[in-house]
Amino acid sequence: MFDYSSIEDFQLIDKAISGDDNAFAELVKRYQQAIAKIVISMLGPGEDAQDVGQQVFIRFFRALEDFRGESTVLTYLTRIAINLSLNELNRRKRFFTLFSKATEIAKENYTMADETNIGYDFEIKELINNALQSLQPKYRSVIVLRMMEGYTTKETAKILNLPIGTVLSRLSRAQDKLKEILEPIIK
Repeated sequence: MFDYSSIEDFQLIDKAISGDDNAFAELVKRYQQAIAKIVISMLGPGEDAQDVGQQVFIRFFRALEDFRGESTVLTYLTRIAINLSLNELNRRKRFFTLFSKATEIAKENYTMADETNIGYDFEIKELINNALQSLQPKYRSVIVLRMMEGYTTKETAKILNLPIGTVLSRLSRAQDKLKEILEPIIK
């Protein structure tokens, strides 16, 4: 069998467009963990996150011929992942008030662990994740891309199709909100 791991992304895309399923499978293999991390950061773990993660690659496959290479494959997939995650959050919002509920659950269920406790790191991560889930999607997407995924402000602006000033403003507001949520709980 041919080794696709050494082939550049744009060549894999060309092969996939020509009907080579193994070339597309290699693209999925390269980027599925990064996309899963982004989607889980946006939606939290669960079946919805898995569904959205799969939908990202389905959308990518359907749009292969439209991919112009103006950005990297990862940036392109990240944009799809953020947009689909935001769509999922909007769908959820119609059924229940996700953000206030997530904040209440975080405050009710969290009891500060002793630092010597083995579960301390897990509890802190869980607390941060709950706080992140309580942010509005427009703020959460900026935090996920800029602070968790390490994109620059310029890259974040391009992915979200926003002016740099808006990204900086949302980042500042998101950080303030996270501090507001986490400070009373951690003290």
